[in-house]
Amino acid sequence: MAAKRFGGAGKSGGGDSNILAKISNSEIVSQGRRVAGDAVGVSKKLLRSTGKAAWIAGTTFLILVVPLIIEMDREAQLNEIDLQQASLLGAPAQRGF
Repeated sequence: MAAKRFGGAGKSGGGDSNILAKISNSEIVSQGRRVAGDAVGVSKKLLRSTGKAAWIAGTTFLILVVPLIIEMDREAQLNEIDLQQASLLGAPAQRGF
């Protein structure tokens, strides 16, 4: 039984590499490579700027919002202690300042 050859009957392996060379050197392939390279560059810039924005937002949150949350929690604890002391002493609880 004869072995089947893929890629056409009677052609040598050198013809396949010639076709691949023509395809890889074609204008559409080189344009696709340029577009892919440009897309990678834009993606890197976008990730870098997004990282910078996340860093700015995170540090701003830590500097401005976290101390506010801590202070509000401390105030709530002090109010709770005042109410507990007032109920233990039997005096009516004072609301407000």
